[in-house]
Amino acid sequence: MKQYVIDELRPEDHEKIKMYMDAHFGPVDMGDIYWIPLDQDLYDAKQLSHDECRPFYFTIQLSSTSLAVELLVRTKNRIRCDCIQYATKKQFFWLIQFVDAIIERLEIII
Repeated sequence: MKQYVIDELRPEDHEKIKMYMDAHFGPVDMGDIYWIPLDQDLYDAKQLSHDECRPFYFTIQLSSTSLAVELLVRTKNRIRCDCIQYATKKQFFWLIQFVDAIIERLEIII
């Protein structure tokens, strides 16, 4: 699986991120997985044509020492569909900026 990972989190950094994620995207559905909605302006043509699969998400797994973001764009409505695919360049850059903005907002030193 392709991922963007921030590792070696300190306990206090994990707690800051968890509090932020719980407030904005929680509570978690499964274990330590957060579902981050993808802005509709970033959907590609295939995703736009799949009304029944919308909305689309990225998932973030927060562990005690790392934050791992899957680069797979998912839907909660289906397990398999050809609209479930790896992020486009535009989606990828949005996601990296999204995660980095959270880290910066929380004043976490990486």
